[in-house]
Amino acid sequence: MALSSILNDQALKAQLVDDCTHLIDRQVAAKGGLGGMALKATYGVVKGLGAGYIPGAVGRILPEVVASLDPLWAEGVQAGNPVTYMSEHQTEAADVILGVTDRRIAKTNNGLVKSSYSKLRQSVKGDVAEAVPGLAEIFGAHSPVSP
Repeated sequence: MALSSILNDQALKAQLVDDCTHLIDRQVAAKGGLGGMALKATYGVVKGLGAGYIPGAVGRILPEVVASLDPLWAEGVQAGNPVTYMSEHQTEAADVILGVTDRRIAKTNNGLVKSSYSKLRQSVKGDVAEAVPGLAEIFGAHSPVSP
């Protein structure tokens, strides 16, 4: 069964959005140094758009991210453990996720979000890659395919 099937149940999708939002919050909070300060400041600005902005953005992008990661997940199923496989291929997964966000940002009319994203885009690939194992765990916890 495809990874994207986890989005068929609206209650499960809501839980995935919540889990992914918390993952993002933890990843941002854990960043240190000057880059971390910049990321935290930008994230704070985006969160300042409204309490529901980040969960709403996650909910809007999640179907495309999951569909785009489906082939990688399927490779992991064939390899015997999709969570481990995705975690081991975190750079590839990060490229897939950033490709989705790049396409979405290009279409947005929100200048603040577009500007904030463009300032951080070059430096976030490593951050996204670091988050992939956590994302894989979230998917694994809700996937009908047992790793």
